[in-house]
Amino acid sequence: MAEFFVEWGDVIWEGFLQTLTMTSISLVIAILIGLPLGILLVVTRQGGQSENRWLYQVLNWIINIIRSIPFIILLFFILPFTKLIAGTTIGVQGVIVPLVVYTAPYIARLMESALLEVDKGIVEAYQSMGISTSKIIWYVVVREARSGIILGLTIATIGLIGATAMAGLVGAGGLGDIAFQYGHLRFEPTVMYTTILVLIIMVQLIQSFGSQLAKRLKREG
Repeated sequence: MAEFFVEWGDVIWEGFLQTLTMTSISLVIAILIGLPLGILLVVTRQGGQSENRWLYQVLNWIINIIRSIPFIILLFFILPFTKLIAGTTIGVQGVIVPLVVYTAPYIARLMESALLEVDKGIVEAYQSMGISTSKIIWYVVVREARSGIILGLTIATIGLIGATAMAGLVGAGGLGDIAFQYGHLRFEPTVMYTTILVLIIMVQLIQSFGSQLAKRLKREG
């Protein structure tokens, strides 16, 4: 065991940091895009506070199309766009754009589901007091949906980690790249099993943290 970590410890640690970097940066950007999109889907849908059938249909159509494309295909499909935005299509920097494009619509749909669970009676009560739609959305609806939002983001983060592992197949770095380059191509099964174990631990920690935080927010109301 000691000999294994002497030989592979630095490689696996570097892969872990790369996976963490890809996940963190992509998640923050995807939330900044996905949360407003989720809110737009809620307020522009039929019966929403700012009903706009045309805008809702366009957003709904775009999100459904992107979500229907497997990540590995999307990764290659938007290579020119990635090159334009990031300046490269390889390494950690080159995979951020496709990860965001893949994750943001997913987060938008999860946010939409969480926001729609808020009791309409609460919203109508604040509307009757003449409070603006923007304040109702941010200070009432989003607050009431905090628990569902956290659970949704937990699911999205776990899915994002899986996507970073797939990105390793095209040299994006991270644990997926190590599992493929060393575990598969160079026939080092112990390396592959170790990277899988690290990914499992990451997912378990994120799921536990997200679940506990959601429960706490739900109790606080």
